[in-house]
Formats: sequence, structure tokens, C-alpha cells
Amino acid sequence: MAVKDRDRFSTATRLRLLGEQTAARVYRSQTRRQARRSRLTGRAALLALVVCSMVVALAYPMRQYVSQRAEVADLQRQKRQAQERVEQLRDLKARWQDDSYAEQQIRQRLHYVLPGETGYTVVDPGAAKQSRAEQGTARRPWYTNVWYGVDKSDAAHR
Repeated sequence: MAVKDRDRFSTATRLRLLGEQTAARVYRSQTRRQARRSRLTGRAALLALVVCSMVVALAYPMRQYVSQRAEVADLQRQKRQAQERVEQLRDLKARWQDDSYAEQQIRQRLHYVLPGETGYTVVDPGAAKQSRAEQGTARRPWYTNVWYGVDKSDAAHR
């Protein structure tokens, strides 16, 4: 046992153990580096390239799909509005078929009166305060007003 204990504490034995431990650490660190490097292989780069190309290839069709869905929704909304308008017009047509409604509208819109009734027209007091110049231009056609303005400005320069 004395020889074994002496070998255990000798410098050569310690150096050899120290060298083995260091070699083991170096080997483990090299395998870790290689493991890290091996993750980014050509296969991984090819996979990344395929994924990117798929994303680029699908971007335009997805955009088209989304825009077409929005267009379909807009057309459905327009169709629903058109159907509502058709229903309103059918209701209005049915109302005009009623003689009492037609008579009411004729009296209101055309100011008709039945025989024996007296019709009155109420004049707006604000309209009576218009100046004569404004009333005169309102009765003439627009092109006459244009020529009148040209003649008036031409007379001012003479």
C-alpha cells in the first residue's frame, strides 16, 4: 500500500491526472462547439430558404383573397340595400293604388281643391322683403343675367 500511496501523491501522477482532466474539458468544449455548428447546416439553410420562398409565394394570393372577400361583403351589402329599396318602392306603389292616398297627395303637392272649397296661398314674409334687383334677376334666364353682368362691367370701363 505504501507504493500505491506514494504513486498517488507523486508529481508525475498529479500531472498525468491534471492532463487527463484538461484533455477531457477540451474534448467536451470541442464537442459543444461542433454541436452548435452542426445546428446551422446546409439543410437548415435550405429549409429557411424554402420557408421564405413559401411565404413570398403565398403573400400575393392571400392579399387577393382578402381583397376579394371584402369585395364580396361590399356586394352583399349593396344587394341588401337594393332589396330594401325595392320593398320601399313596392310599398309606395301599393299606397298610390289607394284613392284616398292619391287624393291626399294631389291636394298637398298640386294645391288642388274640391268644388265648393276655398283655396288659400300663404306668402312667406321673408320672401316679400327681397329687393327688386334680386327679384328681377330671378325671373330672367341665367344667360340673360350673364350678358347683363358683361354689359354692366363694360359700361364701367368706358
